[in-house]
Amino acid sequence: QMYRGGIFDHIGGGFSRYSTDNKWLVPHFEKMLYDNALLALAYGETYQATGKPFYARVVKEIFSYVLRDMTSPKGAFYTAEDADSEGEEGKFYVWTLEEVQKILGPRAEAFCRDYDITLRGNFEGKNIPNLIATGITKGQEEARKQLFSVREKRTCPFRDDKILTGWNGLMIAALAFNARVLGEPEYALAAEKATHFLLDNLRREDGRLLARYRDGEKAGLALAEDYAFFIWGLLELFQATSRAHFLSKALELNSDLIRYFWDEVKGGLYQYGNDGESLIARPKEAHDGALPSSNSVAPLNFLRLGHLTGNRDLEEKALQQFTAFGGQINSYPQGFTFFLTAIYWYQAPTLEIQVIGENAKDMLRLINSMFLPEALLVTMDPTQDQGLERLIPSLEGRHAINDSTTAYVCRGTACQTPTTDLDTLRELLTQ
Repeated sequence: QMYRGGIFDHIGGGFSRYSTDNKWLVPHFEKMLYDNALLALAYGETYQATGKPFYARVVKEIFSYVLRDMTSPKGAFYTAEDADSEGEEGKFYVWTLEEVQKILGPRAEAFCRDYDITLRGNFEGKNIPNLIATGITKGQEEARKQLFSVREKRTCPFRDDKILTGWNGLMIAALAFNARVLGEPEYALAAEKATHFLLDNLRREDGRLLARYRDGEKAGLALAEDYAFFIWGLLELFQATSRAHFLSKALELNSDLIRYFWDEVKGGLYQYGNDGESLIARPKEAHDGALPSSNSVAPLNFLRLGHLTGNRDLEEKALQQFTAFGGQINSYPQGFTFFLTAIYWYQAPTLEIQVIGENAKDMLRLINSMFLPEALLVTMDPTQDQGLERLIPSLEGRHAINDSTTAYVCRGTACQTPTTDLDTLRELLTQ
């Protein structure tokens, strides 16, 4: 329903910040980087769970917008686009019937029928293209391209071209995850490029993460959420690329997160670091709003990093967060939806999948097509020594059997017999 509504830009892609009505028709036309990152993750997971191509299509249209309009020349992602242009909200995005007829010619009748373009209009006498009445349609790609080409000549809304560390972390996570799910390596390349930008431009010489960058100037100490979101992105990028460098950086930043933000007395993360300006009180936030909180994302990071590396101290940190915020969550669980994801991940038996071999494409295609929210994926090519075994002790002694790509599957503490057979692997993953 969200995609069908005007909250989704059917001409240029991407979601607006929110809808002003209960039909998702009229948006506040501002587009935010973090909304599109989180929605791309949600649609990607839904595609995994259902196998319906529609959800993959939405992900691709989101990323088409982000990579075209919200990406800097050096690969980092901009913050937002305003709702208004020429002093009028939505002017860039709406159409009159006459405009559409003139641009599309004989194609106009079918497009106007499908996308609710009328003489009366559905927004202040003009039209927001939407599919609310007609449902999901196909066959209008050329018409949409024509309208997009014309729209590009209009005065564009102002773009906030700051680069925010935390929001970039979310988009890195979304791109890397969907690179696996959709089999689109260019998404992983985009995530890598943004990651390198953050590591090269948004850290001090001592490694302390910074919050924002614009026109060559970096400023502001990163907050706990900046660390948590970027670590999440690095974890997803590691699973998408199998490069030890990204896991190593995630561990490094995670250590800094604990050093600067951890409450040694009551547990949990303060919003501001202990190296910033002195405050009367250092707030701690666990509530999940438009963005998940640092204290929701961090425990999931702790659990995943702890499981990969065998570091039980990280699991203990997650448990301390559960204790610190458990009372709040019990009283209003719907306000802590991402935090509940971390609790679920702790309670469900972890599914560890290690694929070892020179050619793992077929196995990875199978694994990534399945909705496995408890899974951690590690891929290792034994011909390339990246030092993965030093980071992930459970890899030690595991190898490709008879030089064939081999999957090692463990659920909880129970490890299955390694397999080189795709059908057997499918059975192991669906048990």
